[in-house]
Amino acid sequence: MLLSGGFAALALAGMAQGWAGCVLTARFARESRSVAESGPLRSGPVQGEETGNGGPFPITVLKPLHGDEPLLAEALTTLCEQDYPPGFQIVFGVGDARDTAIPVVHALQARYPDLDIALMVEGARHGANPKVGNLINMLPAARHAIIVIADSDVHAREDYLRVLARTLERPGVGLATTLYTGLPAFAVPAGQLGATQITHIFLPGALLSRALGRRDCLGATMALRRDTLERIGGLESLKDHLADDNVLGQRVRAAGLDVALAPTMVATTVPERGLAALWRHELRWARTIRALEPAGFAASLLQYPIFWALLAIPASAGASWAWGVFLFAWLSRALTATAIDRSVAPITPGLALRCPVWLLPARDVLSAVEWAASHAGRRVDWRGLTLEADTPPPPAVSVTPSAIPPGGATSAFSTAFSTTTTASSTTSGTIKGSHAR
Repeated sequence: MLLSGGFAALALAGMAQGWAGCVLTARFARESRSVAESGPLRSGPVQGEETGNGGPFPITVLKPLHGDEPLLAEALTTLCEQDYPPGFQIVFGVGDARDTAIPVVHALQARYPDLDIALMVEGARHGANPKVGNLINMLPAARHAIIVIADSDVHAREDYLRVLARTLERPGVGLATTLYTGLPAFAVPAGQLGATQITHIFLPGALLSRALGRRDCLGATMALRRDTLERIGGLESLKDHLADDNVLGQRVRAAGLDVALAPTMVATTVPERGLAALWRHELRWARTIRALEPAGFAASLLQYPIFWALLAIPASAGASWAWGVFLFAWLSRALTATAIDRSVAPITPGLALRCPVWLLPARDVLSAVEWAASHAGRRVDWRGLTLEADTPPPPAVSVTPSAIPPGGATSAFSTAFSTTTTASSTTSGTIKGSHAR
């Protein structure tokens, strides 16, 4: 009875966390809509940047590519159709002249002849992280003082660059990042399972982490000034770390600058057709999170109330009350997920996923099994390469008092409640991002 009661209590705690994240998601969505309805940019040029008219500054977007992945053309098109009057440059990069993403880029260059679109084809290797090596090869083509590093699978609203520019204007901000939802490329259970993990677990968890004081970099989008990047050691300082976005955020904060969450949201493609591919992808994610945040990862099972409720059933010898807790947990997860869907739909038009509530028990159980399997080692598979999930050392740049944000010394409760969902997002440039699959 004691064991089954403990499982039920953990299920109730997980439900409480889910509702807290749901409320924060609704609040964030309202803020995002308000920003979208605000007026035009009021920024001035960045120091050293010539705009020609003293107006807002242009931006260079770096998009590392690897293959013609599902929905690639659709995702890249949303970047080409940005409403950003100061102008922007897009630099795509591949490591092989035979890469199947190249025809997609050529088609975009033909479709948008007035856009400044460059393609870098360079196979030089830099360090252990192939994505960062690609970015290092791309950076010399960047012409502007503001750099946005965005995953290849990002589907963005037309105000995406405007909101990032506004966020970087805030005093003390050194890096702007964005939340994201999951967009399945195929209407199959594997894609729906992957998307609901991102939209209904990661997203509210990342907001809860923010509310509790964390300031992590979410790798789907990383926007910063070129001089900030140089100040923290450049891309070379990231090249040997699997979770490059986590390291980038750490180094920006250690330099005395904040990592700000831009009031916008993007969607990211979930390309998996089958459960085996989803398993490999999410196991990479789990092992990287465990290497980054072992304490928070150990407590992350709290996020899955249906899993705990299921354990209560055999522990109670099938007692009716345990079945009631299970049904209540399923209902709670369904209600919070549906509420999150309603909140994000207006700010991700045409890209919002309706939660497959019938899959929620399978989602919680799969996450718990991945949690257990992640402890079997640190090796991860990256497009046929075997890499090691490393634990980055503290950054070597100087730390000033302003590097510690309000609430930065969070309690153990904060870590247990939200570290893992945030840590998972900080690995997204290498683990979640479609170019890293």
